[in-house]
Amino acid sequence: MKQLFVRDRNFYKTMVRLSLPAAFQTLLSMLVQMADNVMVSRFDPSALAPVSQANSVSTFMLAALNGLGSGAVVLVAQYWGKKNMAAIKRVFSVVCALGVALPLLFISVIQLFPHWVVSLVLDPSLSHLTPVAVSYLRIVCLSFLPFGLTSALVGGLKGVEVVRVTLYAAAISLLSNVCLNAVLIFGAGPIPSLGTEGAAIATVLARVIELVVVWVYCFRKQKAVDIRPRDLLRHEKWAWKDYLRFGSPVSLTDAQWALVGMMKMAIIGHLGATMMSAMNLTDTMMNLGTMFTFALAGGACVMVGKAVGEQDMEKVRIYSRTIQSMFAVIGVVMALSVIAVRRVFIGLYGQPQEVESLAGLMIFIGAITMMGTSYHASCFTGINRGAGDNRFVMMVDLICGWLVVLPVTYLAAFVFRWPLPVVFLCTRIDQCFKWIIAFFRLRGNKWIKKVTR
Repeated sequence: MKQLFVRDRNFYKTMVRLSLPAAFQTLLSMLVQMADNVMVSRFDPSALAPVSQANSVSTFMLAALNGLGSGAVVLVAQYWGKKNMAAIKRVFSVVCALGVALPLLFISVIQLFPHWVVSLVLDPSLSHLTPVAVSYLRIVCLSFLPFGLTSALVGGLKGVEVVRVTLYAAAISLLSNVCLNAVLIFGAGPIPSLGTEGAAIATVLARVIELVVVWVYCFRKQKAVDIRPRDLLRHEKWAWKDYLRFGSPVSLTDAQWALVGMMKMAIIGHLGATMMSAMNLTDTMMNLGTMFTFALAGGACVMVGKAVGEQDMEKVRIYSRTIQSMFAVIGVVMALSVIAVRRVFIGLYGQPQEVESLAGLMIFIGAITMMGTSYHASCFTGINRGAGDNRFVMMVDLICGWLVVLPVTYLAAFVFRWPLPVVFLCTRIDQCFKWIIAFFRLRGNKWIKKVTR
C-alpha cells in the first residue's frame, strides 16, 4: 500500500525543532514594533496613526530583507543535503553583501526625500501628522542596516538547521526595545521625554544589539558550518548567478508583496485617521495570528529542500502531502484563536471607541480569511520554495497583488465607496482563492526542481 503521510516521529520532531524558535523569533520581532505602537499610543493617542503609517514603510523594508534570508535558505538547504560546505559559505557571502547594500540604498532615499516617502502612505489632507511621521521614519530607517545583516546571517543558518540563535536574538532585542522605549519615550532622570523620536531611537539600538548577538553566535558558537567573517568577503561568480536565478525570486516575492502591503496602506492612509489606527491594530493581530504558520512553513522549506538535495523524490511527495494536511488544521485553530482574543488585544492600545469597534470587525473578517492563508503558506512558502519552484510562486504573487488586490481595493475605496470593513476584506481577497492555486500546483511533478550544482 502506498504511503500517504509521514509516519516517522523524527519528521514531526524536526519540524517543531526548526519552527518553534523561528515562530518565537517572529513573535518577538513583531512585539518590537508593537511595543513602539503601544507605548507611543499611551504617550499620545493621536501619534498612533502617523507612526503606524511610517511603520508601513519599515514593514516593507524588513520584509524585503527577510526575503533575502529566505532566498538563501532555498540554496543552502539543498547544499546542506549534499553536505557541500564550501558552496554554503559562498551563498553566505552573497546574501550578506546584499543585506548591506539594499538597506544603504533605502536609507539614502529616505534621508534625501523623507517628505516624498511619507506622502506615499499618508493623505496630504492630514498634513498636521506629516512632521511626526517624517521625524520618526528618518531615525527608524537606520535600523534597516543592522537588521539586513542579521536577516542574511539568520537565513543562512536556518538552511543548515541552526535556528536557536533567532530566538535568543529576538528575545534580547525585545527586552532592549521595551526598556529603551520606557526611558526614551517617557523620559527618566536626566534623560528628557523624546516621544515618537525616542521610540525610533530605541528601535535602532535594539536592532544593533540583535546583530551583535547573531554575529557572535554565527562566528563563535555554532558548529554546523565552519564559517569566519573573512569568508563573507570571498565571492564566486557562480554563487551570484545561482542566487539571482533561484534565490532572488524568493526575495522579490517577499519584497513585492511587502510593496503591495505598503500600497494598501497608502490607500488606507486616504480613508481617515480612524481607519488608519484600526488597520494598524488589525494588521498586527493578523501578523500575530499567522506567525506560527509562516514559521512552520519555513521549517517545511528546509526539510523539503534537504530531501530534494538528497534526490529522494518519493520522500519529497510524502512530505508535501503531510505538510498540506497539517496546515489545513492549523488554519482553523489559529482563526478561532484570533477571534477569541481580539477584544483583549484591542484593549491594550487605549484607542477611542470608534477605532476599537472597527478594528474588532476587521479582525473577525481577517480571521476567516486566515484559513486560506495557512494552507497556501504551507505550499508556497514551505513546499514550493523548498523544492525550488520559486518562479511560479513569484508569478502567482505578482498577479494576485497587482492585478487583483490593489485594483479591487482602490475601486472599493474610491469609486464604489464601500463601507470600511468591506474595503478591508478587499485588501485580503486573494487569501480566499490562492489556496486553490496552491492545491492544484502540487498535484503533478512540475514543482520539484533541483537548484544545486
